[in-house]
Amino acid sequence: MGFIAPALVVAALVALAGRVVLSRNNRPQRWWIPLFLNFLVGVAVLVGGLFVFGRDGKMLTYGVLVVAVATTQWLSGRGWRT
Repeated sequence: MGFIAPALVVAALVALAGRVVLSRNNRPQRWWIPLFLNFLVGVAVLVGGLFVFGRDGKMLTYGVLVVAVATTQWLSGRGWRT
């Protein structure tokens, strides 16, 4: 559980922030859809970081986690339309 906790926390925070920042027309109807997508991307990034670096907890992996989850939120919220 400690391995995927950063992905869950970042996914939840970004999904909640997306509800506030994105306009009503651009955000998804259900809050759990971007949360789930963000979480899946976050776990994939953490697994990729574990594979590349051979260990968990590298700061570069966490940086990529934040960028990847924010990009997923932007894409799911159709951020290019604003």
